[in-house]
Amino acid sequence: MKEAISPHDPAAEAALLERLRAGDEAAFEELVRTHGGRMLAVARRFLRSEDDAQDAVQDAFLSAFKALERFEGKSRLSTWLHRIVVNAALMKLRRRKRKPETSLEDLQPAYREDGRMADPPEPWVLPADRDAERNEIFRKVRAAIDELPDNYRTVLLLRDIEELDTAETAELLDITPNAVKIRLHRARLALRERIDPELR
Repeated sequence: MKEAISPHDPAAEAALLERLRAGDEAAFEELVRTHGGRMLAVARRFLRSEDDAQDAVQDAFLSAFKALERFEGKSRLSTWLHRIVVNAALMKLRRRKRKPETSLEDLQPAYREDGRMADPPEPWVLPADRDAERNEIFRKVRAAIDELPDNYRTVLLLRDIEELDTAETAELLDITPNAVKIRLHRARLALRERIDPELR
């Protein structure tokens, strides 16, 4: 059985792309084997349901296959696929029936009359030598992110987890760059307010 290519090998990626464009079925299997796990991890960050995440990855691969001829190779194949799966996850979020969400106002910090935070956050210290404790902290942060309203959670995920810049995030969400900055700031404040008591 042929070994999957490294997603960071430009020569192998170019060869795979050439085979994909030629309609090589084995190349399609290789693409899924090489990038499917990472794409599923991305989809899971946006979608709370495992079925939705898997559907988004399937949709993303179908979109990628249809758009192969338009892929110019200016970015890595993995970067291009990442953008497609993020798009597919966002489409699923837009289509699904909205569930009641916690108001972001309930998650914002309290301020004194002078404009300062009533309970300023302290620096978080992650224990470097205790993996179990670090994993528990990451689990709590992830759970707190999931509590954010979708509009804010999505901006936080795109900017801080997926590491897209402000312009890319604005384009994906069809909002202004200024709206991205405002939502990100408020999402970070809410996340900090929610998780700070547990990490002190």
